[in-house]
Amino acid sequence: MKRVVRCSKFRHVFGQPVKNDQCYDDIRVSRVTWDSALCTVNPKFVAIIVEASGGGAFLVLPLHKSGRIDKAYPTVCGHKGPVLDIEWCPHNDQVIASGSEDCTVMVWLIPENGLVTPMAEPVGVLEGHSKRVGIVAWHPTAHNVLLSAGCDNQIIIWNVGTCEAMITLEDMHPDIIYSACWNRNGSLIVTSCKDKAVRVIDPRKETIIAEKEKAHEGARPMRAIFLADGNVLTTGFSRMSERQLALWNPSNMEEAITVHEMDTSNGVLLPFYDADTNVVYLCGKGDSSIRYFEITDECPYVHYLNTFGSKEPQRGMGYMPKRGLDVNKCEIARFYKLHERKCEPIVMTVPRKVSLHPSDNLSQSVAEKKPELTNSVNCISRVL
Repeated sequence: MKRVVRCSKFRHVFGQPVKNDQCYDDIRVSRVTWDSALCTVNPKFVAIIVEASGGGAFLVLPLHKSGRIDKAYPTVCGHKGPVLDIEWCPHNDQVIASGSEDCTVMVWLIPENGLVTPMAEPVGVLEGHSKRVGIVAWHPTAHNVLLSAGCDNQIIIWNVGTCEAMITLEDMHPDIIYSACWNRNGSLIVTSCKDKAVRVIDPRKETIIAEKEKAHEGARPMRAIFLADGNVLTTGFSRMSERQLALWNPSNMEEAITVHEMDTSNGVLLPFYDADTNVVYLCGKGDSSIRYFEITDECPYVHYLNTFGSKEPQRGMGYMPKRGLDVNKCEIARFYKLHERKCEPIVMTVPRKVSLHPSDNLSQSVAEKKPELTNSVNCISRVL
């Protein structure tokens, strides 16, 4: 018999915003036009790019410091131009990298308890781009290795310890690079470019090993990320400005494995991927919703799960790494949604029974409904 409903552990995942007293209020989120997430999170801190006069700055808050944030709260303010992208180091929760319009990448060491005074002196300045730097991405497995991509159409891989460029990938992109992402072990990079092409690059050989021209027909920015099995997931726009989600096999990029059309909107879709559950969360800039899909090996490969909706549009989004989640509450993801003046955590949960033993739930429910049957149920529980 054909199954009517597909079996999935994550079919009933639901999102829930936290209470107001656990939000971060009165934050002047940056109005920069670059399509980055504007926020990055780890188990200790949340960092948010904010409006700043006379240069660029971002705010670093300990996770427990919720509530209203004082306007005089210290920021990281060493850049001479607006900050475009920030990312925490996956190997050290106190190290963060930032890329800016001043053509530099800076690496900062945040004190263990957060900032007490404004921080203007980075531990490292990486200079090599001739135009603004819009993308920074740490290597997933190697210490002190950082990728940066700029509007000068080149990618530089840095040794952060010595502040020297190890690899410079030039003449591979004819236009602005929209996104760059490492694969899971850091051996390959996938990029999306303004020329509508998606490229898979081996940085050690400095060669393009796979390329797909016009992965999405639309002119709006694309995003490309690696999945755990080595496939590439892209988000972009069709010729009719419909937002699309596509899956590609780098060994054969002539045709997409599948293309999923969603809706008509101008907001760029930011993909966040959970390699453990194979769930992809799509957050559109300017949207008020988060869609999530499960990626599987069976047709149609991309399965729509659900949508978390809210009233306020999102300016940006931070995604908490797995080690920062409360797994005892069946939490599988946590987002930090940026409003115009606020950062709101959103918890994604798999509904599960709280009790570990079925007889406990039985005795509790019966005791609430019919107290006289409680003794009988307790006897059954002992037998079980």
